Amino acid sequence: MVTKEKLYEAFGELIYAVAKADGIVQGEEVSALEEILKNHSWAQDIVWSFKYEAQKNHPVEHVYKKALDIFKEHGPAREYEHLVNILQAVADASHGTSDPERGVINQFQHDLIEKFKEDLKVI
Repeated sequence: MVTKEKLYEAFGELIYAVAKADGIVQGEEVSALEEILKNHSWAQDIVWSFKYEAQKNHPVEHVYKKALDIFKEHGPAREYEHLVNILQAVADASHGTSDPERGVINQFQHDLIEKFKEDLKVI
């Protein structure tokens, strides 16, 4: 089972993937993330992970896959709805959501739903 800490670190990784999808992480995106999370107890893990990935400048595809693997291992969680809202807010922060950012968000939702549908078939 994935710990909450690892889950929230994966949130940061996915948020980075969305912000980086259009080629560069904008300052407005970082500010939006920090503002959205300022009152959340798990903000430190998310922001740390986001900034780590940004500092390392890891490829979007690599970070996306790594985060998705954690979400799949963790299984369904109420936090995913909040995560999608954060993804959209961060993407919107710099001149609106670009097509590549929207693509990562849509792909995440699709991949996660398909994984959980597959899991239901096993039950």
